[in-house]
Amino acid sequence: MKRLALILACAAALPAAPLHAQDAQDAADAGASSGQGLADQLANPVANLISVPFQFNYDCCYGPADGDRLTVNIQPVIPISVGQDWNLITRTILPIISQGETVEGQGGVSGLGDVVQSFFLSPKQADNGFVWGVGPVFLWPTGKSALSAEKFGAGPTAVALKQSGGVTVGMLANHIWSFAGDDDRSGVSTTFIQPFVTKTLPDSTSFGLNLETSYDWKAKAWTVPINATVSHVFTFGKQPVSLGGGVRYYAERPGDGPSWGGRLILTLLFPK
Repeated sequence: MKRLALILACAAALPAAPLHAQDAQDAADAGASSGQGLADQLANPVANLISVPFQFNYDCCYGPADGDRLTVNIQPVIPISVGQDWNLITRTILPIISQGETVEGQGGVSGLGDVVQSFFLSPKQADNGFVWGVGPVFLWPTGKSALSAEKFGAGPTAVALKQSGGVTVGMLANHIWSFAGDDDRSGVSTTFIQPFVTKTLPDSTSFGLNLETSYDWKAKAWTVPINATVSHVFTFGKQPVSLGGGVRYYAERPGDGPSWGGRLILTLLFPK
């Protein structure tokens, strides 16, 4: 809980200022660079927008000692133009983990976790608000031994969503199989399914709900956290930033998994 309190204090200390309104003569050009436009793009995992989210996740309570875990996910999203009609969207998740003692006497552990990197080929133009993307996903064993699968993995990933009237409804999914790595470690076969819905208001405030569902085919175990979040787009000087937070409840979890958690998100935005 001390870690969560420290994050909340740091976020509260940031000198936020509301996103400046466009001048009347610039209104026609505001589009995606306006506050609401940026918030709508953030709700789209394959938007043509460079963003760098820093996601602070606190979870409790692991194992018989009810240990807690702080995971800071650094998640750069970079779109690359591929010809006239397509974008290649790269989404990378680098976790930095600090986990308390989950079994008495064993102590805690901290360090890097394994990187998950996705590539989505997606049309530049939405079709009546419908957006999709497909491609490969990779697992890189960058983590400290106690926090890593110590396996290389790969598989397919896809996303589909519909945006209309400030509402975004969609789903992102992938499956990763391990194909190389430490022979003494168990193989990886994990399905991830994330249905999501976001409502964006004209003032760039967004309310979101998603399920970050995963199924471990080796352990035959579900993990189903339900996340409810709220965020708002601000500017710090000339830099657009989204600040948000939320709570999480685990509807399904392994026996030693967490039961609840919280999330704070700071996202740097670089509109084109």
